[in-house]
Amino acid sequence: MKLKTLVDNINYIDIKNGDEKDLENIEISSVEFHSKKVKEGTLFAAIKGYRVDGHDFIKSAIESGAVAAIVEDFVDEDIVQIKVKNSRMALAKIASIFYDEPSKKLKVTGITASNGKTSTAFMTRSIYEAAGYNTGICGTVYTKYADVEIPSILTTPESKDLQYYFYDMVNKGIDHVIMEVSSSAGELSRAYATDFDIVTFNNLTPEHIVNHGSFERYYHVKSRIIRHAKEESVAILNADFELINELRNKTRAQVITYSLKNNSEDISIDNLDLSTGFGKFRFIVNRDIKLKDITIKKQSFDVELKVAGYSSVMNAIVAITIGLVNGIDVDTIISGIQNFTGVERRFEVIFDEGFKIVDDHFANKNNIEVTLDTLSKMDYKNLDILYAIRGSRGADLNEENAEVIASWFDRLKPREFIVTLSKDTVTWKDEVTDDELEAFKKVMKKHGIKFILEDNLKEAVEKVIDGAKDRDLVLFAGCQGMDKAMGIAYDYLIDKNLASNPTTLLEKAKSRVC
Repeated sequence: MKLKTLVDNINYIDIKNGDEKDLENIEISSVEFHSKKVKEGTLFAAIKGYRVDGHDFIKSAIESGAVAAIVEDFVDEDIVQIKVKNSRMALAKIASIFYDEPSKKLKVTGITASNGKTSTAFMTRSIYEAAGYNTGICGTVYTKYADVEIPSILTTPESKDLQYYFYDMVNKGIDHVIMEVSSSAGELSRAYATDFDIVTFNNLTPEHIVNHGSFERYYHVKSRIIRHAKEESVAILNADFELINELRNKTRAQVITYSLKNNSEDISIDNLDLSTGFGKFRFIVNRDIKLKDITIKKQSFDVELKVAGYSSVMNAIVAITIGLVNGIDVDTIISGIQNFTGVERRFEVIFDEGFKIVDDHFANKNNIEVTLDTLSKMDYKNLDILYAIRGSRGADLNEENAEVIASWFDRLKPREFIVTLSKDTVTWKDEVTDDELEAFKKVMKKHGIKFILEDNLKEAVEKVIDGAKDRDLVLFAGCQGMDKAMGIAYDYLIDKNLASNPTTLLEKAKSRVC
């Protein structure tokens, strides 16, 4: 593709070492932002990152064959340079044009939320597959479509990679794509130039503030997917969150609202039962919802989930609504929902023989609140909690998480509370600092809550399992510090002859991504 064709689609400030006529004579064979992937004929986009600056690698890119560079600042190198205000946005647009705007040839659903993006995306994929769609998915676990499966480093891939995946999906016959859209994707323009048909905003809590500087900025970039949605698209909004609800007046998209608290919005639920941990409820469309291409009729139907937790109910509302927007019939939607057996470590029931073990990633205030609220609705004899303090995320976050846990103690009355630093399983980037441990201890002391502290996850897991009896419930609660708990638990359960089918447990542990 000619360089001028690409550059004509972006707002550039100036050109160095050439002019517009020169751009007509430069043939571009690839677009890259990573200097090590540059080859002869590459247009190199110099991205300013948190740790490194792509401008420092322009010389290396030239040596590898780059013929032009997108820059925010001109550098003293002999290469055609196109100066832009934001090289990330320019890269996203150029990549989309280079690959012939592939997202416009797909039905793309973008899901954003502070919690539950992954589960909602996988649940939606299950519905799409039940409907016979050729489906692709991009998210926290992997990018997967047709015969391609790429483990994820980022929740939302960098824009150039994302546009290539879309291009490859089109070539491989994919028609529907589900994407998790993270706040970092909004901040760093990864999903810019993606043509979304359905966008959702499921919930909003303070999270990743360190990456954005303030909650206001976090909300701003998080909501970008809704505010910038095209007129033909559909935006599904959780009206129970005031800031999300306000977006109904700040988007050109056709809006569908839902609530788990009242029947005044387009979508609601009734008759919720979480006594077994697995949600049952009645899904209600409160009125005819007239969209440009379809009318979703007023109706109601029963839903029974195969995944546990109140959070799964919240995610199911969105996935079902996405299905209805696509015109999928109710029976097929229900089939898709029942085919979905969960995403690992999202209120996952990992053992249920005499006593239950639930594994949850317990990431932040809202996630913890929802998990513990679900436990309060379940039937069990005694509750034992194993909690991994979240390492290297700051004392403030750990103090906030500890306060939420403490607020539930009088209601849940756990028999045993074991806390671990997971020194035997975490890497340096997830180690619990002295300040984080002290923040946790301070909250527990304030509320008079006693706990057993274990340095290592292995000893903590074995201790909590040793105390479990018939009809008891054990909660594995924690993020990176709890990722290896299931494997440790399975080894111990098998060693103690507590598992009726050891082979099944070993196979499940082997297949785990965490």
